[in-house]
Amino acid sequence: MRAAYRVRLVANLVNGSTLFGVLVAAAGRARLARGRDGLLIGDRYRLPVPPAPAFTLGNVIMTRIERDALLRQEALLAHEARHATQFAWCAGLVMLPLYFTAAGVSWVLTGDFGSRNIFERRAGLADGGYADRPLRPALARCAGWAGRAAATRPRRHRQA
Repeated sequence: MRAAYRVRLVANLVNGSTLFGVLVAAAGRARLARGRDGLLIGDRYRLPVPPAPAFTLGNVIMTRIERDALLRQEALLAHEARHATQFAWCAGLVMLPLYFTAAGVSWVLTGDFGSRNIFERRAGLADGGYADRPLRPALARCAGWAGRAAATRPRRHRQA
């Protein structure tokens, strides 16, 4: 295992996010098994929330599908592994309110929880099955107006 993955593993153990992931996996009656790079995979997750096909808490990736099927979806697995790294960088469970805030901002801007969510964008939108949706029409018009206004504003030159 690469040193970076060991650091992620230790960070997520120390910050409690992996323990929380194991508890959520148990609540969802998921079967835990080792994945690669220090990750655990909880397959056959049964709770209805969240509705995503896979999600990550600490170093635990939960999915409703079989472990082997997830391992064949390399892009999705890489996306979820990036979320594990985000948990390490965000000091564990602190990531949850940050993530939900980013999801709310994304929904306000686009009507989609993932499109402008910084965590999903940094994990790879397409790898996670997200579309890169445009701004809502009213916001796009405002952004266009603000951009045109800034472009027509005369620039002031500094005098030496």
